[in-house]
This record gives sequence, C-alpha cells and structure tokens, in this order.
Amino acid sequence: MMLRAIDRDLWVAEQPLRYFGLGIGTRMTVIRLVGNQLVVVSPIQVSEELVDELNKLGTVTHIIAPNLYHYQFVTGFKAAYPAATVWATAGLSAKKPELTIDQAISGGSNSPWEGIERLFFDGFKTLSPSGPDPLEEWVFFHAASRTLILTDTAFCFDESSPWLTQLVTKLGGGYKSLSPSLLERVATRDKEKVKASAEQVLRWDFERVIVAHGSIVEQGGKQQFQRGYEQFLGCSLQDSSTTV
Repeated sequence: MMLRAIDRDLWVAEQPLRYFGLGIGTRMTVIRLVGNQLVVVSPIQVSEELVDELNKLGTVTHIIAPNLYHYQFVTGFKAAYPAATVWATAGLSAKKPELTIDQAISGGSNSPWEGIERLFFDGFKTLSPSGPDPLEEWVFFHAASRTLILTDTAFCFDESSPWLTQLVTKLGGGYKSLSPSLLERVATRDKEKVKASAEQVLRWDFERVIVAHGSIVEQGGKQQFQRGYEQFLGCSLQDSSTTV
C-alpha cells in the first residue's frame, strides 16, 4: 500500500527525494472531505497503484501546490484527475508559467475546503543555489484530527533518515526537533513577519504535525513547533488556544 492511514479521513504517501545531495524523502497528505472529495496537499509522483488506492477512498477534487518548491508532480496528478482544481501559492504562476493553475490560494475566513483551515506563512525564506528564496508557503490545519500540515516550514529527521542526513541536521537543525534547517536560518531575515505567522499557527489546537520531510510528530506537536520556532527566532512566542 502506498497510502498510509494516519487518522479518520487522513492519509499520507511518501517517496524518495534528494536535495543538496541529502536523502530527505517527501510526503504528500490526503484529506477526505464531506461527499468523499479528496484534497491532495503537495502531491508525489502519480502511479497506477496510487490512483487505484485514491479511487477507493473517494474522488480527487483538489490538488494543492503549497509553496514555490512543491509543484513538480502537480502536472501528473492533474493528468490523472483532469476535473480536479489545481490550487497554488500566488507566486507559482510567475515562477512556472507553463504550469496549469486553476486557483491561487488566498486568505479570508471562508475556506474552500470545509474542515481545513489555511494560513500564509509570511516572511519565511530558504537558501537555494541562487541565494535566499521566498517559500511563499501555505500551512494547513485539519481540525477533526487536530493535525497541522506543513511542507517546508519545519523538518523532523531522526534515526530512520540516512546517516548523512542525520549528521547534517544534527549540526544544522531539524534533527529530533520540529524546526527549520540551517538553510532557512541563513536565508530568513524578516523575523517579525515569521514570528507573527508562527503565533498565528499556535492559535490552532493541534497535537499532530505532518511534515513533508522527516518523521510525523504524533504527540506534543504544538509544543515542539513552539520550541523549534522560539529557537529559530531567538524570542518567545505567544501561545493561544483561540482558533483563527
């Protein structure tokens, strides 16, 4: 089975991925909405096996490219599900004009996916081969399972990762902690915007955190996220139980 059940109406699927020579893997998240509509966040490479498994759960109706980096497999998913709506962070249409995007993700109180809240994680950058690069990432909260869904705003590597990935993240961040890596520490300068974004995330009542790279945090995810970002920003964050 490619899909792994995490909670009711919540699944993940993983595949190998290398970045800067490190084996970091990548993970997509699948959420089932009312009416058996499926939302796919950060899709991986599509295959007949994956399509068969998804079709048993419902109908892929929404495909989300959550930041400026996780778009490589969107086209394949759209080809497999031509009736699905492709959602993307606003800047992706300029970065990849050849990519078919149906809707730009936007804020506001009314979510286009019932039961899923979203937030633009403002101010956050990563270090690319060409220099500091905005991620323009949207993060998501699945209220029913109390799950925060991140892509590149935090990592959580452990003993299950390749030895070189373990070594690098022990030195640079993201090993056995829910935090950004050295690349984000070097690239991110607008710490006030990032602080405001992180505090907005902390308003959500989440326990579990699904990351795209590393291991899923099943317990204490909110506390680990807060601790990781306080270390990243070098300041305290306000934790609120009020839902955005």
